[in-house]
Amino acid sequence: MRVLAAMSGGVDSAVAAARAVEAGHDVVGVHLALSRMPGTLRTGSRGCCTIEDSMDAQRAADLLGIPYYVWDFSERFKSDVVEDFIAEYSAGRTPNPCMRCNERIKFAALLEKALALGFDAVATGHYAKITTDASGRRELHRASAEAKDQSYVLGVLTAEQLAHAYFPLGDTPSKELVRQEAERRGLQVARKPDSYDICFISDGDTKGWLAEKVGEAPGDIVDRTGAVVGRHDGAHAYTVGQRRGLHLGTPAPDGRPRFVLEVRPKQNTVVVGPKEALAVAEIAGSRFSWAGADPVASGLVARAREAFACDVQIRAHADPVPATAHVAPGPGDESELVIVPDRPLDGVAPGQTAVVYVGTRVLGQCTIDRTVSAVPVDA
Repeated sequence: MRVLAAMSGGVDSAVAAARAVEAGHDVVGVHLALSRMPGTLRTGSRGCCTIEDSMDAQRAADLLGIPYYVWDFSERFKSDVVEDFIAEYSAGRTPNPCMRCNERIKFAALLEKALALGFDAVATGHYAKITTDASGRRELHRASAEAKDQSYVLGVLTAEQLAHAYFPLGDTPSKELVRQEAERRGLQVARKPDSYDICFISDGDTKGWLAEKVGEAPGDIVDRTGAVVGRHDGAHAYTVGQRRGLHLGTPAPDGRPRFVLEVRPKQNTVVVGPKEALAVAEIAGSRFSWAGADPVASGLVARAREAFACDVQIRAHADPVPATAHVAPGPGDESELVIVPDRPLDGVAPGQTAVVYVGTRVLGQCTIDRTVSAVPVDA
């Protein structure tokens, strides 16, 4: 099998490439250049895809004896990830840029180019497993190591993308074992720290970065009744669940702290309220997809709009919550995936991704468009 190994410069992708070589595949390494100005990307342990990461990937490829290339995906990354991030925040939503990068760069643009060049699969260092059901359809499942499971950020993958995805680390019980293997193989990245945070915000100041991109527009902070309780410099700087930095001029009648419940960009207002009002009884999104067979083809329901039992996860490291889900007509012309958790979810924001599981299998996902509070306004 001809395998294109996406090499980020970290230990996971290096070991994944090594395992692909060891399995007898014809492997070529590629590093994605996501910015033409590398100084705008975070460096060290706080980012990925920088010049130092490219050099680390090069050294790993040389040690493995495989061809290595750097592909310029900067324009695609800017339009599909960075500009999407700005647009989502401007619309009052809280996006996950890593989900968009997996969806539109690593398993869309990269896979498209790989297939055009005759590769059979793209290998990455993600901790997730792909299995095949009795009908020969591929399924995405959680990794063996739950603490390192990354199936959530892969929930955006489609059946076609799963057909050409390869995750060599899926059966590895722990990250420490991967580091030990890297040391045995002589890979210099064996103890390189994990990357985290948003790679294209070099100093980590998301609020300041957004202010430069979209400008500041002062507006009102209101409570759930609409009463003005403070002012803000720009609604884009606030996220659902935020408590610090509100600077409210009017204290709550009961003296308790208040949290951001909603961001309304059209009205340029931020809605605040008590912590219990963050509880959400229902979420829904029209931008949904299935990771392989849909609920009907999977045998979960007999008809497309029937409800089925599942688990829902709303953050990469959140615990899954039992729920029911179904496809229903949305507010517009599009259908939406509606998810009703067995117990309220805490601090869910439009723009986040809800990934639906059946057991260990990733069934699909939706970008959350709307939420229904579990607490009435007059409560």
